[in-house]
Amino acid sequence: MPSNNASEKTVSDVQSTTTEERGHEPTVEHEPSGRSACPECEGQVITEDDQSFCTDCGLIVADEWVDLSPTLNDLGLVGDADQSIEAVDPLRTDKGLHTKIGRNTDGHGNPLSNEQWEKVQRLRKWHKRMQFGEKRKRTKRLNEGLRDVEMIGGNLSLPDHVVKMAAQFLRSASEARLPGGRMAWEALAGGAVLLAARASSVNRDEIDVAVATHTKAPHERVCAAARKIRCECGFDAPLIRPNAVMAVVDALDDDTIPGARAVRTWRLAQHLMKLGDQVPVGPGTPRCTVAASALYAADRLLSRKHLTQEQVAVAASTIVPTSRNRIARYSRELVDAYKDKHGTDDPGVGLEAERDTLR
Repeated sequence: MPSNNASEKTVSDVQSTTTEERGHEPTVEHEPSGRSACPECEGQVITEDDQSFCTDCGLIVADEWVDLSPTLNDLGLVGDADQSIEAVDPLRTDKGLHTKIGRNTDGHGNPLSNEQWEKVQRLRKWHKRMQFGEKRKRTKRLNEGLRDVEMIGGNLSLPDHVVKMAAQFLRSASEARLPGGRMAWEALAGGAVLLAARASSVNRDEIDVAVATHTKAPHERVCAAARKIRCECGFDAPLIRPNAVMAVVDALDDDTIPGARAVRTWRLAQHLMKLGDQVPVGPGTPRCTVAASALYAADRLLSRKHLTQEQVAVAASTIVPTSRNRIARYSRELVDAYKDKHGTDDPGVGLEAERDTLR
């Protein structure tokens, strides 16, 4: 008996020692890289302290496995803590937590009797009323806009988190009462997708044209809607046309503005554009139209005028449809914003501020 106890103790000690030794050994990496062989020498790849490296040549295959994709909280996909801790769907007007009632069958697929069918009809009616709530018409329009967002994202094969981010942008636009007048729900849906795509790591080349192709609104209105959502809702999203002022300058005739004066006009117009985004000026207008107005306003603030409203409108119309009335209106608003910001109409203040920004 004593020998048996000693034998069992020895085996136990050996097993614990082996376990402890294994605890200090690096583990073979299979996920999330999915690579177990070195791409250089075909040696074994192991992971230790979140770093995957080859045991033969020492090549670091991966380092710091950090998931940088938006979390559920970032996308607003977590339900109310007092009601639910489950993830919700922002592409549904009621966030996807409602119960769907079948047509003419019960939960087991059996046909309903006349009495059951009448009861289901009443439940379906009440369900529809509760789904859209008191603001029935506006909620139905939001529901259609979310369907447009889902359709655009599917046609462009956008990642799921980009589509859901666009849904959040559209919801914010609805809460800010942006739809109405010339700003249609269809344009806002396209603008929301455009903002979400630019705010993510999606390839941005020609993304604005691609989104407009699958949107039920013209390209001009999609860009205008994206700018309105960004300005009115305060989203920190990349600009749709960051070089809009230079695009209008390039569209002007070569001899319209002398070289040195063209640089000063462009810099002052850039400063006016920043003010226009902050105020904002013409939030439901394409950025190139506001850029043309900023260029004309900068020329008005500087000495010796070189531009006319007609010249600026014609140049901007090569990019987006623009009229002289818009140039006149928004240029006045930009000059007023400049005076309110700096307390003077001296162009040197804005040029100095822009020079400091470039530094």
